[in-house]
Amino acid sequence: MKRWFRYVKPYLPYFIIGPLCMIVEVIGEVLMPKMLSLVVTAGTATEQAAATLTVGRSIGIACGMIGIAIVMMLGGVGGAYFGAKASVNFAADLRADVYRKVQKFSFSNIDKFTSGSLLTRLTNDVTQLQNFVNMILRMALRSPGMMIGALIMAISIKPSLSLVFAVTVPILFLLVFGMIRVGFSRFSRMQKKIDTLNTTVQESITNVRVVKSFVREEQEKKKFGKANRELKEHGMNAVKVMICIQPVMTVLMNLTTLAVLVIGGRNVLIGGMEIGDLSAFLTYVTQILSSLMMISMLLMHSSRAMASGRRIREVLDESIDLHDENATQREKRVTRGEIKFKNVSFRYYKKSEGRVLNAIDLKIEAGSTVGIIGSTGCGKTTLVSMIPRLYDVDEGAVLVDGVDVRDYSLYNLREGVGMVLQKNVLFSGSIAENLRWGDESASDEQIKAAASSAAAHGFIESFADGYDTALGQGGSNVSGGQKQRLCIARALLKKPRILILDDSTSAVDTATEAEIRRAFREELRDTTKIIIAQRIGSVQHADQIIVMNEGCVTGIGTHDELLATNTEYREIYESQTDRRGA
Repeated sequence: MKRWFRYVKPYLPYFIIGPLCMIVEVIGEVLMPKMLSLVVTAGTATEQAAATLTVGRSIGIACGMIGIAIVMMLGGVGGAYFGAKASVNFAADLRADVYRKVQKFSFSNIDKFTSGSLLTRLTNDVTQLQNFVNMILRMALRSPGMMIGALIMAISIKPSLSLVFAVTVPILFLLVFGMIRVGFSRFSRMQKKIDTLNTTVQESITNVRVVKSFVREEQEKKKFGKANRELKEHGMNAVKVMICIQPVMTVLMNLTTLAVLVIGGRNVLIGGMEIGDLSAFLTYVTQILSSLMMISMLLMHSSRAMASGRRIREVLDESIDLHDENATQREKRVTRGEIKFKNVSFRYYKKSEGRVLNAIDLKIEAGSTVGIIGSTGCGKTTLVSMIPRLYDVDEGAVLVDGVDVRDYSLYNLREGVGMVLQKNVLFSGSIAENLRWGDESASDEQIKAAASSAAAHGFIESFADGYDTALGQGGSNVSGGQKQRLCIARALLKKPRILILDDSTSAVDTATEAEIRRAFREELRDTTKIIIAQRIGSVQHADQIIVMNEGCVTGIGTHDELLATNTEYREIYESQTDRRGA
């Protein structure tokens, strides 16, 4: 409760005023039947008895009932308004905290949750809690208050007749308790199936071009159909609990009403009860049993809200395994760009024996251009991911400008490192807006300069709207090579001291790649440049080339040195230049 109260506290007045307004409505609902019974009794009384109830008193009761109805209406509207205001603000703050926590996740934290699951938790699960909070504010005091008030009034009218509640109320409570126990586990499973469906839809829509190019539409339909069918089945299992409770409670309400009519009617006939009192008693029976039904629905929704709350807590309680709380040089910034790997080893799965990186020792001079080459899966991307701390080393240390990267603040470290990943990602918005991810205050001239360095200015200007051209989701309306150049320009605009290009020119032609390399030499002389590539032509002019194989460095040197001394490098070169038989 302490966790959730932090989202209640800022809006505590709404959480208090809303239920109080509902209590005003409840008081009116409890008083109305009694006042109505006085009018009914007067209308059916003998002339002698009726004489005691003057016309003026009847008008007074009627006016009182009108006044109470108006107050009830105001209370109901106020309760609904403040309840909605409180629940919406509660959900907005909770959703913001969950989103902020996700933004702090390291890659390994994100790996524990699918993107579809995180999406469900941020939307569907938070909405379930919002609806539950709103329901609590409108029913938590209203339903018990009405039940207690109606029960007191019913007992005051005819204590003996009120014994009927001693039978029905315990039965209803037992029924509700049993259904809640069943419902909680079913709603938990249903939310997991929503995760699966969201993940399936997200994958299919995001990668629709791959799906179509491999003609996999039918397979994707089957995958979606399976996820949709499982959600339907688990959804029905969960809803069945709620479906069953309403007719059962309706039957009990009708049986109770019938019992009151039979017993109360006999009392009216023998003169032991006024017909107006019987009418009021029946209204109170309906109020009591309706309140119980509302309480049962509230408790049933609580089982789904608890399932959603548990899933949200899993995100909020997730331990961030990569942080800078223990950083000893938080104010320090990357100024030169010198990099050292000291006996670095790393595993993605910490319990596995095999290492992705194994005892790496390297030194990369500030301002140099370094190429990294090797077979697929040899650890090239993992190696450079250690520099901006996308992952932390298991053993050894990575030093930037002589300082362990774990001693920098994450912000200052990553501000000094520009990285163009293998998977080039652009966002919805204009080209200029995407480029300003590198520097949100960059001028138009600076944007154009960065684009020119990345050999992107020409094709951008060829678009009708130039730099204001709107990009589709993920940059779907530009080619792979254009997307790569835009991502390079975005990284250049950041003016990093270390620039990492992870196979980021694979989709551009050799002439364009040569133009980009020339711009790097002339305009980024003081920037440390690390280029991961599959083509030797992309790295052969580097100051230093690192050859990797199965997580180990197998060679370091210039292009000519490696051709002379490194068999693996020479084999890659010969396979790409067709010189094996020369």
